[in-house]
Amino acid sequence: MLSEKAVVEINQIKSMYHDAQSSLLPALYVVQREHGWLSPDAVEAVGDLLNVPKAAVKGVSTFYSMFRHKPMGRHLIQLCTNVACMIMGAERLVDILKSRYGLEPNNTTSDGRFSLVIMECIGACGTAPAMLVDTDFHDNLTEENIVEILEKYK
Repeated sequence: MLSEKAVVEINQIKSMYHDAQSSLLPALYVVQREHGWLSPDAVEAVGDLLNVPKAAVKGVSTFYSMFRHKPMGRHLIQLCTNVACMIMGAERLVDILKSRYGLEPNNTTSDGRFSLVIMECIGACGTAPAMLVDTDFHDNLTEENIVEILEKYK
């Protein structure tokens, strides 16, 4: 399940902490970076490698919104729909993603290009609406520029 490279990296991370459970978050990042998501088998493998109960690994991995538990598209769109973004038109941006790309929240486009996650807040209220595409931040979104931005992500 885990590649040899991931096992080596997780063991290095584990050696940096006083107890194995403290290395759980970075270990999960390693696996998600490698596979794009955390499958049930991956969660179990991390638990085995760290000697942490599988229930604890699953609890941590499902608690934090940055971990994905189903396959994702090549590019992850995280669109903020909190109050400031909603007032500035985020709801209309969701409609554009639905109509232009067939992209529903918490789903992936049929071609595997994009996945959409609705975020509660990404801390850009002053320049709302805002989104992350992978790790790239975009703000002051409009109906026109969101399409232009997304066309750069193939």
